[in-house]
Amino acid sequence: MIFETERPGAARADAIVQAYLAEVASRWYGRAATSAEVDRAMVDEPFDDLQGDSGVFVIAADGGAAVACAGVRFVGTVGELTKVFTVPEHRGRGVGSALLRQVEDVCRARGMTSLRLDTRAELAEARALYERLGFVRVDPFNDDPYSDRWYAKSIAAT
Repeated sequence: MIFETERPGAARADAIVQAYLAEVASRWYGRAATSAEVDRAMVDEPFDDLQGDSGVFVIAADGGAAVACAGVRFVGTVGELTKVFTVPEHRGRGVGSALLRQVEDVCRARGMTSLRLDTRAELAEARALYERLGFVRVDPFNDDPYSDRWYAKSIAAT
């Protein structure tokens, strides 16, 4: 597995984010999301700021194809995780854990001291991953209508 910083808008970045949004939307609707719904989600949930001074977008690549991704927005010394996803056929292999450890290293190098994220109860695999990696439930820190769980983790250098 190779971890690479990818530019939002690049083919691999857009493809993995479309797969992520298709799965999340399908779970939300309780049915397969249409391509129009996924396209709308791409517009409603932009990630073009996950580069440069405002953030980073990291993919896990296997044979050149993106199989997992995680984005981070830099807000002061807090990294806000977004678009954390592993394609179903690569789940259970440690890809997500390794990717998030890589992202933690990138964030530490950028001066972040903590990470936080919001998610939904039905994304059980994601919640289990975060909890295994030391994230703890916290009070809501935003009013995202699609979120009902909030997590945080200190990543300060020891």
